[in-house]
Amino acid sequence: MDTIPVQTHERNQFVNITSLVRESLDRGRIREGFGIVYCPHTTAAITINEAFDPDVVHDMLLWLERQVPHKQAGFRHGEGNSDSHIKASLLGSSATVLVAGGELVLGQWQGVFFCEFDGPRRRNVQIQWLGN
Repeated sequence: MDTIPVQTHERNQFVNITSLVRESLDRGRIREGFGIVYCPHTTAAITINEAFDPDVVHDMLLWLERQVPHKQAGFRHGEGNSDSHIKASLLGSSATVLVAGGELVLGQWQGVFFCEFDGPRRRNVQIQWLGN
């Protein structure tokens, strides 16, 4: 298993970690198989989406904030970050990435993102490579 540190700078932020995932793949020396990119935090997530146009990330963050605002009447969680837990659950704690010929199998515009919803913080992403 490989652990990748990620530093976030905003309360809600998507960090493109594709290059870090590729570096981890190189260390894992997997030619064919897959990897599980996992976030062990309850207020953050992992997703694969468009990495070419930054407006996609902007629009996703805008939509998530409109659907689950930070200060919502009726939230009861004492830490005041209920929205962060909900957003993280909506996106999910992991993504599976295929590997072929020693390379990540991603679409032309796709990237792997760490999704922060309770930052800024120093976080970790864990990756497990399976294959040969």
